[in-house]
Amino acid sequence: MNAHLYLRASTKDQDALRAKASLEAFAADKGLSIADTYSENISGTKLNRPELIRLLATAEKGEVLLVESVDRLSRLSQADWETLKTAIKDKGLCLVIADLPTSHMMVEDKGITGQIMEVINNMLLDLMATMARLDQEKRVERINEGLKNKKLADPEWKPAGKAKNAAMWDKVVTLMTKHPGMSADDVAKLAECGVATVYRIKREMKD
Repeated sequence: MNAHLYLRASTKDQDALRAKASLEAFAADKGLSIADTYSENISGTKLNRPELIRLLATAEKGEVLLVESVDRLSRLSQADWETLKTAIKDKGLCLVIADLPTSHMMVEDKGITGQIMEVINNMLLDLMATMARLDQEKRVERINEGLKNKKLADPEWKPAGKAKNAAMWDKVVTLMTKHPGMSADDVAKLAECGVATVYRIKREMKD
């Protein structure tokens, strides 16, 4: 059975390929052949991820979508998580999470026990996806609260690196304004920044 490895990190400074070796070892242990590896640096709160989309377009029915942990696949809203699950199911892929043992049954002979485990596994996936989303929301809330407190304590305070990154932000905005149809990946390459930064600036522009 072929496996498609999906690796994700949130920022350009993090290594999305960090878990590649452990997933390759996991695949070998389960007798899976690696068809391809998809790696990207982008927020897990985004449904529109180039490499994930490429994986879903490339993988074939009956193959495995292998991920290190649920939060590497999703920190999505409930609605977007349902959309992603539906896309995986419609494609006929077996979703296997390395650190979720119940999902390992999806690549083994099921039988009646396997069918019961599949129900349990789906419940655990939903629970862990919800926990990953809540963890992300709490993290953002803590950051925003910290920034707010610093600003209250010192009205002149500005986040470190803001001035240094101003030129890069201006470049991203200029590129998006002049070329509205340009993909986030192309904007990021031309501006020499992470794709996540492009999406963040897009969001702020909409706000």
